[in-house]
Amino acid sequence: MTPLAKNIARITCAGLAFISATTAMAESTWPKGEPINYVVPYPPGGTTDILGRNIAKLLVDSLGTNVVVENKAGATGTIGSGYVARAKPDGYTMLGTSIGPQSIVPHFLHKLPYDPDKGFEPVILVGTIPHVLVVNADSPYKTLAQLIAAGKADPKALSYASGGAGTVLHMQGELLKLKTGIGAIHIPYKGDTPAIQDVMGGQVTFMFAPIAAAFPQIQAGRLRALAVTSSERLGNLKDVPTMKEAGVSDFVIEQWQGIYVPAGTPENIVMRLNHAINDILKTPKMIDLADKLKITLAGGTPEDLGNRQRNDFEQWGKLIAAAKIHLNN
Repeated sequence: MTPLAKNIARITCAGLAFISATTAMAESTWPKGEPINYVVPYPPGGTTDILGRNIAKLLVDSLGTNVVVENKAGATGTIGSGYVARAKPDGYTMLGTSIGPQSIVPHFLHKLPYDPDKGFEPVILVGTIPHVLVVNADSPYKTLAQLIAAGKADPKALSYASGGAGTVLHMQGELLKLKTGIGAIHIPYKGDTPAIQDVMGGQVTFMFAPIAAAFPQIQAGRLRALAVTSSERLGNLKDVPTMKEAGVSDFVIEQWQGIYVPAGTPENIVMRLNHAINDILKTPKMIDLADKLKITLAGGTPEDLGNRQRNDFEQWGKLIAAAKIHLNN
């Protein structure tokens, strides 16, 4: 190598080293007192929103900066998710979301505004939520077997509600149809609350509902629980059988909640968020909130969330293909 070439090489290496050191210094000082935008792709008041607001409050102490929750709802969670995927990967934009936009809806929308796998860096799996199959308290169906028998006898006799087309609640109704051969008309709503209200009112026959949303109505005698989607009976619904016990096997469904940042976010920022939220999930405040929302807190590594997302993406993809489900069902 000539002296000139050696000098050029030294200058190049020094420049790269300076850039690397500068980048590392910038990352090490994150979050520099700047506010962090915590995006929830659903309307206020739901489980994802409640979790996000409580985690954001506790992150303020952990990170020493303000964390602002912003609801960007619409299109079954894809609008908010797309917004985060397009955000600068600097640690100042987070996504608190659930199974739907990451593992279910992508099978339906060919022009999705993000890549659920390549568009994000997983941060942490917050927790999982089982569901309960409910009917109106005055419904003639007192067991799941009776509901199934009615659906087989008359394919147009039953209808089921969900919080929206493409949601995990919608998918569970389709899975029940696929496994039992019943007929049931899907009635999508803009959220779980109006769906539950119409089941209570008798306008819709049944629905799979999050435990937290349905439990108060079950306690009040407005809804009747026929089965839970967990692998074992739930402590607060000990008299309610699992789907397997009620006669439908291989029907363990959990809705998970997770946190992501845009793809390309530096690893040390991802890990700092992961460690901070892992600690938050162990606090008495979060444990108490999880009990109220009937959530099983998870935590763990970013890889745990990534694996969960990909496995569910594959499993729901097979169901959607087998059942020939469309969003206008």
